[in-house]
Amino acid sequence: MIVKVCGMRDAENIRMADQLNTIDWMGFIFYPASKRYVGELSPSSLPQHSQRVGVFVNEQIQKVKDLQSKYQLDLIQLHGDESPDYCKQLRVKMGSQVKIIKMIPISTAHDLDHCKEYEDVVDYFLFETRCASYGGSGESFDWSLLRDYNGQLPFLITGGIGPSDVLKVQSFSHPLFAGIDINSCFEISPALKDIKAISNFINKIKAI
Repeated sequence: MIVKVCGMRDAENIRMADQLNTIDWMGFIFYPASKRYVGELSPSSLPQHSQRVGVFVNEQIQKVKDLQSKYQLDLIQLHGDESPDYCKQLRVKMGSQVKIIKMIPISTAHDLDHCKEYEDVVDYFLFETRCASYGGSGESFDWSLLRDYNGQLPFLITGGIGPSDVLKVQSFSHPLFAGIDINSCFEISPALKDIKAISNFINKIKAI
């Protein structure tokens, strides 16, 4: 199971999280309106063990490419209204080595129909609670809706996953369920994570 920790910013916090060696992907938000906007990162503060995920919202493709090159991002997460054509152009720009994640907002099973439009142009889906703003609400949606997902791509789940959700994560089953994305429920303050809580949570969900 992939565990992604998103919304990182503080250099020492990043280093401590990376040293756990249990976080598969670490996310950095390049959306200026977000309270977890990463701003500038020094090369020395970037994770060495976790793969680096850049999170973007309706950003110009060239800027995404520039930041991917600058920070050697392994994955690009699209968290806005990016169209399939946008994703196709980004794929051409990035090449096949940089993987693309498309967030799909979920409130009903019908929302899963949108996945079909993106299956040929992205590598993963991220299912998130539908909300009015970009960047997520921190609230969970009904995971049982995902039983109706019959697409071809693996997916991750995010939205309101916290320390008390160990059994919920362990008991969820779908052949294309790839992992989870955690963020605000493990924070001391915006973009500053509780490393001990994250470590305990990951050890518990993987202890099966």
